[in-house]
Amino acid sequence: MKKVFYLKTCGTNKKIMSPLDLSDWELREIKSQPVTEAELEEMYEKTKSYEALFSKKSTQIKERAIDVNSLTEKDFKKLILDHYSFLKRPVFVTDNEIFAGSDKNNLENLNAYFEN
Repeated sequence: MKKVFYLKTCGTNKKIMSPLDLSDWELREIKSQPVTEAELEEMYEKTKSYEALFSKKSTQIKERAIDVNSLTEKDFKKLILDHYSFLKRPVFVTDNEIFAGSDKNNLENLNAYFEN
């Protein structure tokens, strides 16, 4: 299994994905096809944390006046399932690994994966 969960209107997602050969990857645009609970559970099994999958840059945080520091793992899961923008993206999922988000360390690991 190789899936990418991304947002097609996000410039950062486009920039990260464009140089990669994703021809044998399943591409999932999360606004038109939101992440299912089963898919989120698969991601959780690899990260052991819903917070690690949660985008703290989501515009919904301010709109909903959410205090991120007070959220529990259960809250992170509920929010990710509630609105696509709460999922850190892009998320690359393989049978054994997951690469979530656009932070430098994650991108270095992602690029190393594609170089092998």
